Amino acid sequence: MLGLGGGKGEMLTADVEEGTSPISKNAVRKNRRLGSRIKCFGVELSPDNIAVAMVYFVQGVLGLSRLAVSFYLKDDLHLDPAETAVISGFSALPWLVKPLYGFISDSVPLFGYRRRSYLVLSGLLGALSWSLMATLVDSKYSAAFCILLGSLSVAFSDVVVDSMVVERARGESQNLSGSLQSLCWGSSAFGGIVSSYFSGSLVDAYGVRFVFGVTALLPLITSAVAVLVKEQRVLGPARGQNLTLNGLGFVESSKQHIFQLWDAVKQPNVFLPTLFIFLWQATPHSDSAMFYFTTNKLGFTPEFLGRVKLVTSIASLVGVGLYNSFLKNVPLRKIFVFTTISGTALGMTQVFLVTGLNRKFGISDEWFAVGDSLILTVLAQASFMPVLVLAAKLCPEGMEATLFATLMSISNGGSVLGGLIGAGLTQLFGITKDSFDNLAFLIILCNLTSLLPLPLLGLLPPDTSDTIKEKDGGDIEMKAN
Repeated sequence: MLGLGGGKGEMLTADVEEGTSPISKNAVRKNRRLGSRIKCFGVELSPDNIAVAMVYFVQGVLGLSRLAVSFYLKDDLHLDPAETAVISGFSALPWLVKPLYGFISDSVPLFGYRRRSYLVLSGLLGALSWSLMATLVDSKYSAAFCILLGSLSVAFSDVVVDSMVVERARGESQNLSGSLQSLCWGSSAFGGIVSSYFSGSLVDAYGVRFVFGVTALLPLITSAVAVLVKEQRVLGPARGQNLTLNGLGFVESSKQHIFQLWDAVKQPNVFLPTLFIFLWQATPHSDSAMFYFTTNKLGFTPEFLGRVKLVTSIASLVGVGLYNSFLKNVPLRKIFVFTTISGTALGMTQVFLVTGLNRKFGISDEWFAVGDSLILTVLAQASFMPVLVLAAKLCPEGMEATLFATLMSISNGGSVLGGLIGAGLTQLFGITKDSFDNLAFLIILCNLTSLLPLPLLGLLPPDTSDTIKEKDGGDIEMKAN
């Protein structure tokens, strides 16, 4: 045995370092590296990767407040489904200007750091927003504003950690790039699992204000893990670019950065796939109307909906695992065709729940809702993972946060547009918190529109992996177009 104290232990170390025993030297080095070889989803858990995973975990665990917000808007503020959908869309606005956060993070070091400082501030902003929800909010306008602040907190921290992921993904094989994204979204799904069940039971037992108060503590985890980020203090311009008030000046450097961003986005191999993703996300959905139907008509309790959220969080993790294990090298077109057609067909089954046909087959409303949510979530997560991988691989060096945030903002913009269209259709069909006569027609229309982007699959490259084999290793890598 090797002693841990002085004497022989120190002498043995000295002998090894002098090279008297190459075999022992290799063994010691191997032992020293064992602690750094712990992997998750095929990714080494270095301090940086742990920080990224924890931020995504916080994003998932913040789902603790999601049910509380929905019940607060419905029961405390007495809003209709269309109004709730509009507030949901409004709260997503910070996700539409993610390029701004990416530009700030890449260009303006705060207290000498481009990543750490913004993670700390994001966590503090999130804690403030949920503290206000727990104490002072009493109208739909103040609620919308505080939800907006909370969304801004998550969006900014998301940009920061995304840029860290992109920095690691560039130049790596598609397999490793996919593993990085799997670690991120797997952590988020795990956070959702942790919070899901309690999100409903806590609302039942203590009320929405208590849940908001507990949620206010969670963003502080993001601030805490910022210390794990290995980052050199920036004393001058970030990455050697003219991004300070000297030289070109901040305004001129901002223009230069925007021009560089536009040059990257307007490339056909970036613009066309992004256009498809926007249109794919912009199809309307009926989530708000279904929430009101299941709670007001079917009588689903917060505790039961928490259990459904638990199932969907597990399903999201299963979707990440499905992609990580089987779909990482499958062309994006094939994944979209399969998941879109399957999702449309299975989405139609919600009509059974609305009309009560499931009960004629001996399936209770509760079990039908659980099974339907589980399958649709797996499909949705498996189809979204390759989008993230493709976006990450398109980002050039020096603009990681900005370009990736731009691509994700365009995707989020499509999602917000889809939600607003869904809110308009909900209003048009006369669906309120008490009237659901036309809900089945709304569900059918929303599901059919999800098929509209399929003829535009030609905008995507035929094989997103576009693989080539290296002469020496045969590793599969994505080739830049």
